[in-house]
Amino acid sequence: MNKPRIALLHYAAPPTIGGVETTIAAHARLLADHDYPVQVIAGRGKRFDRRIPLRLIPCIDSKSPRVLRVNEELAHGGVSKKFYPLVEQLTRRLEAALGRTDVLIVHNALSLHKNLALTVALKNLNDAQHVRLIAWCHDFAWEDPQYAADLHPGLPWELLKQPWKNVTYVVVSQARKQALENLWGAVNDKIAVVPAGIDPFEFLGISKKTQAWVEQLKLMEAAPLLLLPARVTRRKNIERAMTIVAELIQRGCKPKLVVTGPPGPHNPTNAAYLEQLFELRKSLGIADAVIFLYEFGTVDASEMRDLYLLSDGLLFPSEREGFGIPILEAGMNRLPIFCADLPPFRETGQMYPNYFSSQESAASIADRMADWFRKDSVYQMKRRVISEYRWEQIFKHKIEPLLND
Repeated sequence: MNKPRIALLHYAAPPTIGGVETTIAAHARLLADHDYPVQVIAGRGKRFDRRIPLRLIPCIDSKSPRVLRVNEELAHGGVSKKFYPLVEQLTRRLEAALGRTDVLIVHNALSLHKNLALTVALKNLNDAQHVRLIAWCHDFAWEDPQYAADLHPGLPWELLKQPWKNVTYVVVSQARKQALENLWGAVNDKIAVVPAGIDPFEFLGISKKTQAWVEQLKLMEAAPLLLLPARVTRRKNIERAMTIVAELIQRGCKPKLVVTGPPGPHNPTNAAYLEQLFELRKSLGIADAVIFLYEFGTVDASEMRDLYLLSDGLLFPSEREGFGIPILEAGMNRLPIFCADLPPFRETGQMYPNYFSSQESAASIADRMADWFRKDSVYQMKRRVISEYRWEQIFKHKIEPLLND
């Protein structure tokens, strides 16, 4: 089945700086990622993705000199002879730009007064059923006291405070939904709430190589994601970390442990040690929860940085260490540290890491770790963002169903 052709419309497009422009860029890229034909229509901006055409119509821009002149008259309550020719021009230009577009997603132009000629032109297109409209409402002129002096009874201002027939309305939060219902004077269950989101990879600057690992190994699903940055050698005591992971699973957690390094090259017994770890992983039933990353590629300094940024904690159960650089790295990345109680770690970490002795059971350590993550507001907020506000999740569960409604 052919996917609907989509256009996104706003006064301005990226690189113009603003929350709406950022959202439009994210929406457009998501649509392109999922093979939807998509274009952006705006008054100003530059092409920000080679897959996404940008159609510029200057009089869409709320800061266009012609629009500003009309807006000045409208602010005083007058609809002059300048207004309707601008409406007609915008209607024609939009018809030409849209062509065979199936769905037009309009950001703010049905709820803000920044270009009322554009609002009326869109009303013309909607009345003619030229295209299906989705009104993405971030702000409401009639609900904002700072705009009170610019709004007047009658048309075109009242187009901003009434639902249009055959238009799907979207708001960015429950608070905005309530504001729109107050504006309309009625509860409306058909108003969709689609929040803004975040792309963790883009925000954190994660490399494509690490992104591929995260997706292949489902690291975003880990709760918590634990990092053990070390080569596979016996003194790193990796088996202890694995038994702790198994105990965390018993407590309802969904951990993943990433061991970053390959077997140490200078001791021939390390290969046998690795086989023992594989057998332990199998016997504990944690094949998906313990990852030896060297099996998937070499971890260089860039990927190590990525892993620290993505991880929720450092798990470092070494039997012996001369110093322990990961303690410093975790500290710089504000990660909680769960480590063996060794003198070098005490020297660098002092009272800040969560230490465990060689005699403490894996069950006891897991109890403390699970309790720590359960109570830590920073970790809980991160999990909430990952589960509820990643753009990919929002697109799959919120945006795409609207397009095919």
